Amino acid sequence: MSEEAHISFGQLARRLRQRFEASGIDTAPLDARLLVAHAAGLGDAGLIVREHEAVSPDVIADAEGLADRRLDGEPVARIIGEKEFYGLVIGLNDDTLVPRPDTEVLVETGLGQIAGHDHPRVLDLGTGSGCVAIAIAMHHPNAEVVATDISAGALAMANANLALYGLEGRVGVVCGQWFAPLPAETRFDLIVSNPPYIESGAIPGLAPEVSRHDPLLALDGGADGLDAYREIIGAADRFLNPGGMLALEIGATQAGAVGALMKDKGFADILVAKDLAGLDRVVSARLP
Repeated sequence: MSEEAHISFGQLARRLRQRFEASGIDTAPLDARLLVAHAAGLGDAGLIVREHEAVSPDVIADAEGLADRRLDGEPVARIIGEKEFYGLVIGLNDDTLVPRPDTEVLVETGLGQIAGHDHPRVLDLGTGSGCVAIAIAMHHPNAEVVATDISAGALAMANANLALYGLEGRVGVVCGQWFAPLPAETRFDLIVSNPPYIESGAIPGLAPEVSRHDPLLALDGGADGLDAYREIIGAADRFLNPGGMLALEIGATQAGAVGALMKDKGFADILVAKDLAGLDRVVSARLP
């Protein structure tokens, strides 16, 4: 029997970690554990319990194949098809962004704005995987949420995630660009969005995890990165109740420009929330 047949789960994870470290991947230990666990159909806890157990040749081959994809720049979340966000496991497909910790600031901001509402109505524009809509609904049990997205593929994933958390009755999804699929009389207490905000010309220079694997539709914000903000802010007042709030995730250098668009449209109480790195991440404002 070959030496390969006696390799343990722990040894396999260490081997993958060494490959990742040699390529300069900062998250090498975590990536290695996640990929070995995924190849073996185990959770992280299961991997720890079976650390010294021998791995089958099929699992070794599968894990090495997943490692090759990671070394080619594919994010682990895309390889395993899910990502933790705001304490929830969110399923992903090719039409959805990988949820990022920065976007949790948008959820925090939104929840803060509706904390005093008994039955708030919330709109999530460009919902993608549904992560923001789901996090808000899970943490405000009386919130009624509507989520829109132009991508039918993204909405299919959002619906699957809603079903996972039993939220089909409280979160409705509709296909269309921003406000377009909504009846004109629809009103909300809170509108949130993480729209595309990367300048078109900057996309090829992004990390391969983003430029080669995130959907272009969810990245490209036009020549100056502000196209989506102009559309959303330009129409948001028609879909907000008086005193309603608009909260938008932004690129780290866009707070001034997005805040100016809000001010020009008549919004008040414009605030900027920072992410854990201390960078501007969410601009919010109130409709008088």
